[in-house]
Amino acid sequence: MAKVVPGRFTAHLDGPFVVFIIGMRVNKLLAFHKWVPVASAMGGMLKELHEHPELGFLGSTAHFNSRELTQIQYWRSYEHLEHYARNSHNHLTAWRKFNQSVGTDGTVGIFHETYLVEAGKYECLYGNMPVWGLAKAGEHVPAVGKRETARRRLGGENEPAVPTPPQ
Repeated sequence: MAKVVPGRFTAHLDGPFVVFIIGMRVNKLLAFHKWVPVASAMGGMLKELHEHPELGFLGSTAHFNSRELTQIQYWRSYEHLEHYARNSHNHLTAWRKFNQSVGTDGTVGIFHETYLVEAGKYECLYGNMPVWGLAKAGEHVPAVGKRETARRRLGGENEPAVPTPPQ
């Protein structure tokens, strides 16, 4: 289990970046032979991405519930993401296998969403959390001063996030 870092933190990342949400949904639980290979394919891709930082992958966080596997990924640019999707042996193999074995039969759903984030056009807060999400992909920094509130993290000005009563 990841170590909890007490306090309030935010993330810093220089320049623009991409948030890519990718996942799968098991629509027919008993069709193991269809969804297990889809679920397993991500491991090889992540290994490749972590071993080759020049591909532009910055990091990810995974989430699971009873039917869905979801990853929030961070990429240096859309060009890096697209190049990987269209040129990686691991991704192309998984993509082709999915189309051949599942296609449109409805047993397994897949999804992705892509967000292009301009430099400084994001904000996040992590309170008493392990290093997570964008802070894991970028830099984990204290949420103080110009980083204390959501408005300040977005370049504006306002009062402290939660006024603390005198002790």
